[in-house]
Amino acid sequence: MTTLSERLESIRARMAQACARAGRPASEVNLLPVSKTFPEPVLREAAALGLHRFAENRPQELRDKSALMADLPLQWVLIGQLQTNKVKDVVRHACEVQSLDRLALAQALDARLQKEGLSMSVLIQVKTSDEPSKAGLLPEDLPDFMRALQGMSSLQVKGLMTLAVLSDDEQAVRACFRKLRECRDRLQQSGFETVSRLSMGMSGDFEIAIEEGATEVRVGSALFGGR
Repeated sequence: MTTLSERLESIRARMAQACARAGRPASEVNLLPVSKTFPEPVLREAAALGLHRFAENRPQELRDKSALMADLPLQWVLIGQLQTNKVKDVVRHACEVQSLDRLALAQALDARLQKEGLSMSVLIQVKTSDEPSKAGLLPEDLPDFMRALQGMSSLQVKGLMTLAVLSDDEQAVRACFRKLRECRDRLQQSGFETVSRLSMGMSGDFEIAIEEGATEVRVGSALFGGR
């Protein structure tokens, strides 16, 4: 049995190797630990190892863990789908939402943030595969969506997020990540220079994502163990 410390060291080494293959400095890619379903003691152990930013899928779990661990200087990121009736909890406990995928959600977030006197960084979730189960905005709808967000001063759009196709075909997975990078590049060429981050890659494919330009990889089971 490996320890959490050993798994973290291994993941960081694999990230550095992937960066080297891509000719990128390792400092360009951040690790976002996905802590969904893992209990407080495990997260406290991770925090003791220097991890301070954790991702959750469910707003309720994010809220509860944030309260339980309020004694530590942690940041919480929502990466799962968000319904508009859960916006209040997320605004109060998360530093970022990476699953913004529709105008109604953007409007609800902006209204609540304005009411609370807060602002929040967001990533737009983009659908880069044909899988029906995958959520996200279609790539061709991104420019209009970005223009619609320009009047929402509390939302700071920092980048894009995607989930690759679930497949053993490396080229199919790689194509999803490449598509997200191309979406980012087109937005920047259109004047949206602040859209720079690419959150893509999980436990099974984060090295491919790094080779295709990821600036952040979301790793859960490879770090914390099986759920």
